[in-house]
Amino acid sequence: MTTIERPLTTAHMPPDRYRAFTLHNLESLPQLDRIPAHIVEGIRVVGQVLPFKTNSYVVNELINWDDVPHDPIFVLNFPQPDMLEPGHYALVKQALDSGNQETLDAAVETVRRALNPHPAGQMEHNVPEIYGHKLTGMQHKYRETVLFFPSNGQTCHAYCTFCFRWPQFVGDDEMKFAMRETELLVAYLQEHEEVTDLLITGGDPLVMSARNLRTYIEPVLEAKIPHLRTIRIGSKALSYWPYRFTRDKDADDLLALFREVKEAGIHLALMAHLNHPRELSTPAVEQAIARILETGAQIRTQSPLMRNINDDADTWAQMWKLQVGLGLIPYYMFLARDTGAQNYFSVPLVRATEIFRGAYTQVSGICRTVRGPSMSTDPGKIQVLGETEVDGRKLLALSFIQGRNPDWVMRPFFARLDRGATWIDELRPAFGAERFFYEDELQEMFDEDVRHLARFEESRS
Repeated sequence: MTTIERPLTTAHMPPDRYRAFTLHNLESLPQLDRIPAHIVEGIRVVGQVLPFKTNSYVVNELINWDDVPHDPIFVLNFPQPDMLEPGHYALVKQALDSGNQETLDAAVETVRRALNPHPAGQMEHNVPEIYGHKLTGMQHKYRETVLFFPSNGQTCHAYCTFCFRWPQFVGDDEMKFAMRETELLVAYLQEHEEVTDLLITGGDPLVMSARNLRTYIEPVLEAKIPHLRTIRIGSKALSYWPYRFTRDKDADDLLALFREVKEAGIHLALMAHLNHPRELSTPAVEQAIARILETGAQIRTQSPLMRNINDDADTWAQMWKLQVGLGLIPYYMFLARDTGAQNYFSVPLVRATEIFRGAYTQVSGICRTVRGPSMSTDPGKIQVLGETEVDGRKLLALSFIQGRNPDWVMRPFFARLDRGATWIDELRPAFGAERFFYEDELQEMFDEDVRHLARFEESRS
């Protein structure tokens, strides 16, 4: 297996004892004096807007403090000054310096609302309902897959600075997805026979105790839903707290729950968020992976492509090789979502395809389960296939991996070549068309959603 250089630990406590670092106790971070002053200021300012939390494992085992502030894991965890537009940064800094909490709150709210907190229509168009209840802790965008946001899983062991679900963590209840009513989840799954996959996500569901996680999963197993084939759990725990599977007091209980899912005849997939090869470099993560795989669960990996963290082909090729060597299945390369600090992380679409292709050509077929680069957009997951030429015109080829209408999937379509575009809304259709093939139908879907919401609200008044 490929080896990678690991930072020397500077641990000041047992490595498997969890300790969080946030704005409230930043001064207690042992390595604080190794962070340049302007970056510390940036953490304090940007951390008012975007969530900031890291932990003892990350700072002691993963970050190379000799390379700060450029170290990719440092950038992944610690807010940087350029993650806000200059005007937004100045507004928040001035408010913070004023010492007036109301002024600061107003400035932060202004900036957050400008950062597109809920991309791809997840608040307006993806929330299902049953028995006259809006299931605000669920999303059902694609026919086969329901997302469930357990209320006890709305945090993480550490926060990624790129996180597209950052509103979950900033204390704004209007921005949260969370649900306690497991009974309604089961009822919805029973009623919708098209659903084969349940994705439990957050936040990170694995911040919960095994006992709490069981309260969500066990009723689903007991219901014996015949069309439910897979339960997925989206988690960053392998990277940020691998001791969750090895030395936490209920680690054995958690793995026992994984086995019970398999014994119930349902496939269990841990959807692991891994952004850099170094996250796979410690003995702790190797042991955690081995224990998970022993339960019969699979681990599939996904990550956005991010400038300043992993925007080169060699990093991705190394990451995929390490993953396969450890028994993991490369699944997705995403593009930075159009929310939060996208301007800091985004890579132009054409460049993204070059990176993907450059990595893909370095790996054997066993790594080529990965798909991408993919944008999670209003209409669906759009794969950027790359630059091409038709009748002498240079174009960008695209295709749906998933769509609100399943009939859109795997239908190639073309946009005018724009080497600077970073998202679908910056592209224009090719061949003189005014709209992409799916746009009229998508608008009809959204108009119907508006009419349906109006009828729903009227029925409740």
